[in-house]
Amino acid sequence: MENNNNNQPVLSLQEQTKIRMEKLDKLKEKNIKPFGERFDVKDKIVDIRKTYGDKTKEELEENVAFATLAGRIITKRDMGKIAFCNLQDRDGNMQIYIRKDVIGEEAYSVFKLSDIGDIIGITGEIMKTNTGELTIKVTKYTHLTKALRPLPEKYHGLVNVEERYRKRYLDLITNEQSRNVAISRTRIIRTMQNYFDSLGFIEVETPCLTGMVTGAAARPFVTHHNALDRDYYLRIATELNLKRLLVGGLERVYEIGRIFRNEGMDTKHSPEFTTIELYQAYGDLRSMMELTETCFKLIAKNVFNGQEEFEWNNQTINIANKFKVVSMVDLVKEVTGIDFNQITSFEEAKQLALDKGLTVPAHFIGVGHILNLFFEEYCEDKLIQPTFLIRHPIEISPLTKVCDDDSRYVDRFELYIAGCEFANAYSELNDPIDQKARFVEQLKEKSLGNDEAGDIDNDFIEALEYGMPPAGGIGMGIDRMVMFFTGQSSVRDVILFPLMKD
Repeated sequence: MENNNNNQPVLSLQEQTKIRMEKLDKLKEKNIKPFGERFDVKDKIVDIRKTYGDKTKEELEENVAFATLAGRIITKRDMGKIAFCNLQDRDGNMQIYIRKDVIGEEAYSVFKLSDIGDIIGITGEIMKTNTGELTIKVTKYTHLTKALRPLPEKYHGLVNVEERYRKRYLDLITNEQSRNVAISRTRIIRTMQNYFDSLGFIEVETPCLTGMVTGAAARPFVTHHNALDRDYYLRIATELNLKRLLVGGLERVYEIGRIFRNEGMDTKHSPEFTTIELYQAYGDLRSMMELTETCFKLIAKNVFNGQEEFEWNNQTINIANKFKVVSMVDLVKEVTGIDFNQITSFEEAKQLALDKGLTVPAHFIGVGHILNLFFEEYCEDKLIQPTFLIRHPIEISPLTKVCDDDSRYVDRFELYIAGCEFANAYSELNDPIDQKARFVEQLKEKSLGNDEAGDIDNDFIEALEYGMPPAGGIGMGIDRMVMFFTGQSSVRDVILFPLMKD
């Protein structure tokens, strides 16, 4: 046992837990269930504040109102026969005022056995103190759950970042920002669903287990199915199954789902993440631009009260302005002075990269590979305001229609904000002959060492042979969208239970 700055004894975790266990036993002696039972919550703190926050002390005394709510004790000041606590529910916290002569001696003795962290239910009169603080004067007190461990120190919460992610439940209790991020994430997703539903899209589900690696350039996780005695992969994308649904006539579909890619982990990448993929029959790349820009602006309007500017990665981003559109070739030319439209030889393009000191992997076999290499090295971090990057090289876009005016490029965009990719969209390739040829090119890259290249999905080619309508499609990373809108610098701050190293 140590002493704090006020010369009061500071109990160890073991000593505090022992005392809480003793209180648990005393609750049992009073025939109080330490871990409670059903309690009918009628009010939420956020609604109480909204309804009564502007009322004066005199108005509340003249028009008496009561509330019944439940939550966790966050602070406690016990002054003998009266006490003040702060009660926290999902959306806020509020002071409660407890008097022995109001709730009765027996109920007050139960309250005396409470600790910070305990969950309680109360009914009480809504009032304001002499200092104007909105408060519930408790008339009925109900013990609900005994917390056997003390919470982290109130003013600091979980300081260790790793511990915040590993013990998210404690982070949510002690960190209001973490709760707000979690709630905002749900509201962002709901806004997207409502918007797409209003346009006639239907939400679907497709399998997480797949027999081959298709739909994106990524390394998969491998698992084994015991009953079938064969290996399967966790999906790296939902794309091809959703396109099969277009063939089947569903016309407008989307899926919000978990994606798994066996790759590195950093502040912007998690091996397990969430995307929304959406496909619109009879649409194209322009349709996807309209959907994407409107979606971002609706989130800003509906979830963040019409906010137009957001601070993210030390940049001020304006959502209200029209999103820019720029081609990859034009951007590379603007930054480096090299016009890849004029380069037709891979050897010439490769030499330009080597002259710049860039590494050219063995599976790079086309001019487009080098163009994309230049973009990633010299241009990507310069796209700060929302920008649609269009006209990607065909070599890196095996599922996309070629541009009508130049078969070296495809009808594709990536949305960049603050140097980060947020969305990837195509005018979808629906020609089964061309699609098979693209898959074959991917196999060539795989044989040259590209472990992210996909397999040939013969069933998908067969599906295209039955006829898929012209379509636009898009994939958006939901985790990164939540990071942007809530101002978080790490993807782990927007995933409730991120994967962690042991």
